[in-house]
Amino acid sequence: MAAHNEQVDMLAQAREAQWSAEAFKGLGCAKLVAPAKVNLFLAVGERRADGFHEVTNVMQALALHDVLYVRHEPLSAEELASAQAAAGAEGAELALAGAAGSIVVDIVMVDKTGDAATVAAAEVPTKSNLVFGAIDRLARAAAIEEPQRFTVRVEKHVPAQAGLGGGSSDAAAILKAAARFWAIEDDALLKEVAQQVGSDVTFFLRGGCALFDGAGERYVHGLASTKRPLLLVKPSAGVSTAEAYAAFDAAPVPVPSAALQRARQATRGEDVPLFNNLQNAAELLDPAIEDVREWLTGHSAIKSGNVLMSGSGAAMFAFVDDVATACALAGEAQKRGLWARATTGSSLMAACLPGSL
Repeated sequence: MAAHNEQVDMLAQAREAQWSAEAFKGLGCAKLVAPAKVNLFLAVGERRADGFHEVTNVMQALALHDVLYVRHEPLSAEELASAQAAAGAEGAELALAGAAGSIVVDIVMVDKTGDAATVAAAEVPTKSNLVFGAIDRLARAAAIEEPQRFTVRVEKHVPAQAGLGGGSSDAAAILKAAARFWAIEDDALLKEVAQQVGSDVTFFLRGGCALFDGAGERYVHGLASTKRPLLLVKPSAGVSTAEAYAAFDAAPVPVPSAALQRARQATRGEDVPLFNNLQNAAELLDPAIEDVREWLTGHSAIKSGNVLMSGSGAAMFAFVDDVATACALAGEAQKRGLWARATTGSSLMAACLPGSL
């Protein structure tokens, strides 16, 4: 395994040495931003007959974001045949999307976090990437079959398995780009595909701050975004969402009715009570999360009631008084060997930057 990791690292370094933004400029190219999020309020209810849980969820976008570079180009029949042969080879990085397998997708994941779980996630096959899933599902839903190629570079600033929504946000960003490449103006279709890719993907199409319910995918209403500074801290391991929900089912944590009512009635992010009943389950799966929580809640620079785990973990966040405090705390956390970033709440959504396409 060590030899394999060294080989992968050498290949990644060689690829980075050849990287140039010029390859993603001009007609058919786009630069995208994909913000992270935190869950200000996450109330998981009973498991439904379809296997999903009832969820009341208030999400807040952050200024921290991934950056995606996309190049979209048509392919000749010969080019498609060559790419299809390459995609069928063992260990291929290419994957074929769409009902006809005529959309070639090449995704390069570049870790900018230094987080162990994110480094591992960068090595997953293209077909397992949510970015590929978004392209594939939208192509099938819109009956896109013309031979073409997507080359996507994803610069990961949002760590994986953190509960910060990085993969879902990347998927939402590529959905918006693909819709523009394919001249799809049907917002309802885009939202339907987003729900199929993942419950959080729908949120990132809208961004800002919003309340969702159902299985976490049904938009209820928007809230005024908080711009408060905050600290994000994540231990080196990650938490599987499926495992977190399984642990929750084994020992459910009830949702206080007063907190639920406050969350549903809030009109601003600042008014939402911080709550996450998946936190106990995640801490059982990874005690390092509990260690982070105890350090944050015991820190003199963080006021009581301002610390919470995001999503199913493993990242914790803490609201603080100012950006300087958040930066100082991030430095302290990094000295402890933890991934940490200072950021703020934001009205960002997954989007193509002006001048793209």
